[in-house]
Parts: sequence; structure tokens; C-alpha cells
Amino acid sequence: MASKVSPLAPDAFPTLSPVAGVRLAAYNCGIRYKGRDDLMVAELAPGTTVAGVLTRSLTASAPVHWCRKGLAGGSARALVVNSGNSNAFTGAAGESLVSETVATAAQLVGCKPEEVFVASTGVIGQPLPADMIAQHLGAAWAKLDAGSWDAAARAIMTTDTFPKGAVATCVIDGKTVTLNGFAKGSGMIAPDMATMLGFLFTDAAIAAPVLQKLLSRATDRSFNCVTVDGDTSTSDTVILVATGQAGNAPITDVTDPRLRPFAKALDAVCLDLAQQIVRDGEGATKFVTLTVTGAASNQAAKRIALTVANSPLVKTAVAGEDANWGRIVAAVGRAGEKADRDKLVISIGGVQICANGMEVPGYDEAPVAAHMKGQEIDIQVDLGLGRGKATVWTCDLTHGYIDINGSYRS
Repeated sequence: MASKVSPLAPDAFPTLSPVAGVRLAAYNCGIRYKGRDDLMVAELAPGTTVAGVLTRSLTASAPVHWCRKGLAGGSARALVVNSGNSNAFTGAAGESLVSETVATAAQLVGCKPEEVFVASTGVIGQPLPADMIAQHLGAAWAKLDAGSWDAAARAIMTTDTFPKGAVATCVIDGKTVTLNGFAKGSGMIAPDMATMLGFLFTDAAIAAPVLQKLLSRATDRSFNCVTVDGDTSTSDTVILVATGQAGNAPITDVTDPRLRPFAKALDAVCLDLAQQIVRDGEGATKFVTLTVTGAASNQAAKRIALTVANSPLVKTAVAGEDANWGRIVAAVGRAGEKADRDKLVISIGGVQICANGMEVPGYDEAPVAAHMKGQEIDIQVDLGLGRGKATVWTCDLTHGYIDINGSYRS
């Protein structure tokens, strides 16, 4: 975990009220970090439904494979998440670690093993003893309470410089519904479902299939629209659980109009967490909002936006506060989507820079240069071809990224 907090960090971790049917705890297993918690556990009320999105990486971790099977059941009673070791590419040893962890947690809760969901983040390829986590679960369970949100969020951090949390409320059937979430992520962040670990908790009564559709849609609008370095993790996992304790009549149909306020709240929480991850990008000093309009389709717009957002040349120019718009032009051109030189318009900070196939006559770089000196950078690209649009978020690329990743295992 990095020691210096990102200059883009929010002022404080938000106040997350208890969610009925959820108890959490943080604990130190000594997996990698000394003097800090590296384990988060959560106990969920009977009847809790679950949804999840998982990495599409073909070298996914053992916990990801376990969760993929468990999601088919639609029911969750516990979460067990560790930091410091991703339990990825660890062969049979990794599967044994998951098995013992799940079996012990299931015994503590009194549930079926497939109702226990696990996630791990940290170093790849370093097997741990099968009981490394299981032996500490009893002590961790003894610390469970309804208010440990900050501690739980901190326990799953790796190179993160601050814990990431978000909250929203809405009303269903006259009942106030709470939605809390926390996430981790700082490096190895690139869109391929979730690009990090994230855990969302609500007391709404929503059936698992409905919950899954809502989460998948929210993910595409948030976690799948951020990038720090273009690298997708082996461990990407987002889990959403619904305890059903709020008192609303259960929602079993995704077309139910009662879902609208909850879907809006879920979108807001996911986007908040996703943007916090970018703000904590390893070595980041600037937060970049990149909007593409006028593309042939929304999919084309997103591909172009991500190509620009992942360009090391664009990102280093932002870090150097250099309004080098030619790098943006180059990235648009290599995105593999339709583009026309004479229709392309690029603006930075609201100032139009190029149009009609060349730099705008009389273009004054001074206001753009001033914009580049700020922490919030806005880049707009208009293809002039159609109605496709997309917005993604990224950060600059500084020497701090090299410093962190060059010594990550030492």
C-alpha cells in the first residue's frame, strides 16, 4: 500500500450507515502486510440474493473460478476477501486455499459452501498454505458488527492510497432502501468487466436474476469505462448482495417500474467508485474525462475513447501539462474505427483546437495550456460521422507509476 495519499483523493471516506442484514469485520492474517488488516469478512442475512461480474481473463484466479460457479445459485451468506496475494496462477494450492477458506466460513455461518463468495488481490503466482486464511476466520467473525465499513474498505487495499466508498438511498414501496459500496484499485486497471474488486450491499428485496441484469448494466456504464494503465487483472470481481431486509415487496421482474430509483442509485454508486479508482491511479496527478461524440456507433465511440485514454503518449503529455493534441489525433486514427480527417474536431477544456483537417486558424494555446495545469482535464473528440457517443475516465502517467510497479514485490 502506498504511503502518500493521491492528490486527487476525496476529502474523507463517506459515512456509510448500517445496511440491515450485513455485518462486517477486518482482520490481520499476516499474508503480506505488517501492522495493517489484510482480510475483510462479511456475514449476510438468510435469504440474501447475489449478483456478480468477473474478469474475462483466461488466467483468472482461483477465487474468480469459485465465484463464477457460486453465482449460478443466486444466494449468498458470506464474503471473505484478502489483500496481499491474488491467489492467481497458484495451481492446486490455490484451489485448496479457496476450499479450506470456504468450508470454514460456511461452518461459521451455518450455510452451504456455495453461498460463500471469496476474492483475493495482490501478488500473482505465490501459493499460500491452505489454512492461511481459514485459521483466522473464527477470530475475524468475533469482530463482526454493522458499522465497520471504513475498516473493511481499508483491509482490501494494495497499492491504493485511500479507501474508496460510496452510498446512495432510494425509496421502494414507501420503504427507504440503502445501498453501500466500497472498492479497491489503483494499478492493473483496464476495462474488461470490473477492473478491480468492488462490493455492494443493499437491504432491498430483489431477485438474483434481476440484480444480475442491473449490475451488468451498471458495470458497463462505470467500471468498464475507466482505465489507469491498460492492464486487466486476473482477479477482477464485483459482487452485489441484497439482503431483503428493507421491507419492500420483492422485485422479480427487471421491467418492474419500482426498480427505476434503485437502478439510478446503483449507477451512481458504481460510477462514484469507478472514478475514485482512477483518482487513485498509481502515480496519478490528474483526472481526465474523455468524451467522444459523432462516432458511427456507441461501441465505436467507446473503442476510440479507450484507445486515446490508454495511449502512453497522451497520458504522459497530460502529466507534462503539454497540450500536444497531435497525440490525440494519432490515437483516434489507430483505434480501428471509422474516422474522417476533415470531419474530426478535437477540443481540450472546451477550446476547439483542430477542425476541417487541420489546426483551427488563429488557435491560441494559452487557455488550453492553463487548463492542462489543473487537476481536472477535459478532452472532447467529435468524429462528425454519426450519433455514437461515449465517456471514459483515465489519469495521467507519471514516473510515480514506474516507482510503484518497479518495486511492487520487494
